[in-house]
Amino acid sequence: MDVRETVRMANQIAGFFKGYGHDEAVKEIADHINRFWEPRMRKHLFELLAKGGVDFHGLVIDAAKLVRRPGSVSVHIDEPVDQLTGLPREAHEA
Repeated sequence: MDVRETVRMANQIAGFFKGYGHDEAVKEIADHINRFWEPRMRKHLFELLAKGGVDFHGLVIDAAKLVRRPGSVSVHIDEPVDQLTGLPREAHEA
């Protein structure tokens, strides 16, 4: 995955939500990344952040604390859950 593309996409999301106010923007950015970025994209995000992440918008850096690390499963309260597994019905995390 290209570094510039990952930074561009993350910063584009931050640009969209920056008018929401800091806390709401952070929540919405993390939610967007959790819902729409596949595990390898999120892995690349965390790798870049671990190297300093200097090109990321501050909101992206703050939102990363709420982004699921690849391989983990998180359930939102409003998501339907499978009664047998306790996982989201539409879970596709690896």
